Amino acid sequence: MNPTKIKIESSWNEVIREEFSKAYFQSLCEQISEEKKAGITIYPSEELIFEAFNRTPFSKLKAVIIGQDPYHNPNQAMGLCFSVPKSMKRPPSLLNIYKELHRDFGYEIPSHGDISYWADQGVLLLNAMLTVKENKPGSHRKIGWQQFTDTVIQTISDQKQNIVFLLWGNFAKGKKDLIDDQKHLILESAHPSPLAGKAFQGNGHFSKTNAYLEEHDKGLINWDVSQNLTTQLQLKL
Repeated sequence: MNPTKIKIESSWNEVIREEFSKAYFQSLCEQISEEKKAGITIYPSEELIFEAFNRTPFSKLKAVIIGQDPYHNPNQAMGLCFSVPKSMKRPPSLLNIYKELHRDFGYEIPSHGDISYWADQGVLLLNAMLTVKENKPGSHRKIGWQQFTDTVIQTISDQKQNIVFLLWGNFAKGKKDLIDDQKHLILESAHPSPLAGKAFQGNGHFSKTNAYLEEHDKGLINWDVSQNLTTQLQLKL
């Protein structure tokens, strides 16, 4: 990966471009390049590594959802946390997110796992690590990505007003110290993973986000990703 050839949306480039020339970032790019040369498969594909930024301009940001690292199985990672292409099976955590949306708003449960519609409305779907080795979750946790994404979170906190940060699970909650809670709304809950049981259910984060955005004249988010589907998969809730 060549840091001088990174393509990132212009309003993001204005606020974080200095990171691309720093030693830690150069080092992580070199490591990824060396792993690829060694035949190691890295997800997502290089053109999707910064997809979260390209789909959600800094200038249009309303909310941030923080994940950990990309999906590590073939054809899943698309550069947006929790999201998978429509052709892929819905991950268990995303299915629990859908169930909470059903409880919160009454939305149908989508048959797909693509939540890029949220990104297009100003929801930054940010993984703390932007790459991962195939079949090795957490494999790029210590190569420098967290320094980069922590800077992103800090920059949002410093330069924006009235952003909603949704922190699900202990890992995401660990980013709380980067956020000024006097300027922004921080919503915390258990992770939507089935490993947390039903602790995620009932948090009301989606309606709370919209209530805060409406209060601050930011424009509501339509969380319903099932609306344009021709078929629906009904689940027993």
